[in-house]
Amino acid sequence: MDVPRPDVARKKKKKRLIIGGASLLALILVTVAISRLKPAAVSVDRAAVWVDTVKRGPMLRQVRGLGTLVPEDIRWIATSKEGRVEKIVVRPGATVQPDTIILELSSPDLQQLALDAESAATTAEAELTTLRATLQRELLSQESTTAQVHSEYLQAKMEAETNESLKKNGLIADLAYKTSIIKRDELQNRDEIENKRLVFARDSIDPQLAAKQATVNQLIAAAKLKARDVEALHVKAGMEGVLQQLPVEVGQRVTPGTNLARVADPKKLKAQIKIAETQAKDIQINQPASIDTRNGIVSGHVIRVDPAVEQGTVTVDVALDGALPKGARPDLSVDGTIELERLDNVLYVGRPAFAQDGATVGVFKLTSSGEAIRTPVHFGRSSVNTIEILSGLNAGDQVILSDTSAYDSHDRIRLN
Repeated sequence: MDVPRPDVARKKKKKRLIIGGASLLALILVTVAISRLKPAAVSVDRAAVWVDTVKRGPMLRQVRGLGTLVPEDIRWIATSKEGRVEKIVVRPGATVQPDTIILELSSPDLQQLALDAESAATTAEAELTTLRATLQRELLSQESTTAQVHSEYLQAKMEAETNESLKKNGLIADLAYKTSIIKRDELQNRDEIENKRLVFARDSIDPQLAAKQATVNQLIAAAKLKARDVEALHVKAGMEGVLQQLPVEVGQRVTPGTNLARVADPKKLKAQIKIAETQAKDIQINQPASIDTRNGIVSGHVIRVDPAVEQGTVTVDVALDGALPKGARPDLSVDGTIELERLDNVLYVGRPAFAQDGATVGVFKLTSSGEAIRTPVHFGRSSVNTIEILSGLNAGDQVILSDTSAYDSHDRIRLN
């Protein structure tokens, strides 16, 4: 027969309650502990990132860009008259002198105008010679007439003086005396008039010849101009250098202003460097620069900064101060570096891929435990490969410079 034991049931129930409470408490403690754990750091291969050490000291600010070598002296040869290309004498790449004929043009209309102008000038010169002879003949005729009248006047004067003496002695009639006096006065007037005519004839020769000479000179100048136009059909280089471009072909008709050829001096080159517009704001005239031609580095200085921005870049002209290395030629691709300024005793590091002047960005700084923690860093002025640190890092700190945009959602990464 079973005997009821109520105290044992109570003990079992109490034991179950204690075990349940302990299990619940343990679960709560585990949950709280797990919630306080930091997420596991993302593992990154150390060889896949670029790490640099923060330094303090002098920092050289530079900007860099790609460009080409271009000639300083360039001459575009254009035609001033309409014509047709008859012959190409030299081709691009040839060395030319100022009097080297590059190509020949033809223009029948221009040649006819030149012949007409030359004929007009020759006719005018002949007319000038005829006029000179005519004026000289008229002058001689006037001199003869003047001399004859003057001789007649002297005779009449002598006759009048003789008759005056005879009249005093009553040896001549009064009519004859008066007649001689009238004749003398008339010839005196004619002598004065002829002398005036002679002076006028002499003085009028030069103005008439000068007027005709001016016409002749004008026609000669027009003929020479037409002759130069015809001569210009033989297109010459005009300078020593190399023929670079010849954008015309035989048989092509060209109009005034058409570019026929381009000649450049390959001995005088400059570099045209394309600098990103965000980096070009501090570039000034005369700043030192170096140009890498892939076959040597040439020193130079900035001579011009293009005020316009084209496709996100600014063109900077650099004059080359040193001797050009072998193989340097127009249109050669080069790499240019311009020195902006030297900063003394600044905190700097290699330039991260995402760093900008004056920006504050998160940079992964390495710790002694092998992890990298995102740290806000305020950057200052930048260079090609380095950038100034204003706050957030100290000398000796190591940071990751590689692009870490793939880990923007993480504040810690572990380097393996």
